[in-house]
Amino acid sequence: MVLVAQLVGALLGMLAVIFGAFGAHLLKKTFSVDQLSSFETGVKYQMYHALLILMLSFNLNLESSLEKSMLFCFMIGTFLFSFSIYGLCISAAKGKKFKILGPITPLGGLFLVIGWGLLIYHFIKNII
Repeated sequence: MVLVAQLVGALLGMLAVIFGAFGAHLLKKTFSVDQLSSFETGVKYQMYHALLILMLSFNLNLESSLEKSMLFCFMIGTFLFSFSIYGLCISAAKGKKFKILGPITPLGGLFLVIGWGLLIYHFIKNII
């Protein structure tokens, strides 16, 4: 599980850099200010959580169900949250907004919140 988390964290980090450059240079010409801002939010959240996944994979054993669930929430949440934003922005810029992606963004956000909650629980559990 550790190697999977490290691979996913590194892949998400690399893609965040690529998407960030893509958004800053190529999409700037075709996106509205709001679309560009939303796209950048997706990139930021993707990078933050890529780094978090990497940090956790280097500092936890990832053997307990709590640790595995936490990582799962961060990985799935990051994918759903950021990639749905990318899809919404790109499809809207092309005039064919994929409205089905709209509910996926908050679902991804919910997974991220649950992941953070599990991390807090993990810390409290180890303190007590």
